[in-house]
Amino acid sequence: MIRDDATLLPRLMALATEGRRLVAIAGPPGSGKSTLCARLAHALNAAQPGICAVVPMDGFHYDDAVLRERGMLARKGAPQTFDVGGLRALLTRLRANLEDEIAVPVFDRDLEISRAGGRLIAASTPLLLVEGNYLLLDQQPWSGLRPIFDLTIRLDVPRAELERRLLSRWLDQGMTPPEAQAKAFGNDLPNADLVLAHSQVADITLTQG
Repeated sequence: MIRDDATLLPRLMALATEGRRLVAIAGPPGSGKSTLCARLAHALNAAQPGICAVVPMDGFHYDDAVLRERGMLARKGAPQTFDVGGLRALLTRLRANLEDEIAVPVFDRDLEISRAGGRLIAASTPLLLVEGNYLLLDQQPWSGLRPIFDLTIRLDVPRAELERRLLSRWLDQGMTPPEAQAKAFGNDLPNADLVLAHSQVADITLTQG
């Protein structure tokens, strides 16, 4: 267990010298995965331009039309609302690194939709930080992703802090307090509890908050 992500940088730099490597950065909603990935990628690319790119799991959200048809729109963000097979196929392609570049989908939070080809990953980029809530979930089909990763990192944040962050997230997006509470307690925190209770042990646990 480590307490500051700066400790990760030498290990990630060393990993990048070994060829194409994929690092899972997992944790419950509100744990700070996207912020951590952005910070690590910035530091790594500042030290060696082009060494690192971020691949977000959120690009594999099912479209709202699909979720509405399945009666799952209110649970958007839960494990069953992602195309896990598509994510596995993409990670397998990225790991093989046989193409000049590979397009990856990126979730647009303003539009609430995944944009295909939202980011390009060049073959010359050796280190990929893959971030998402369920990358270490110990339930099928998610548990089948673990062998793809060369290193796994889990963010450990107290549940009370997760609750605070998730409520703040929705309030900052203009929701009323009742709306924010409904969103956080009706979907986000159940998803967080699932991750907290049913995740595989990571190679590295990073304490946050």
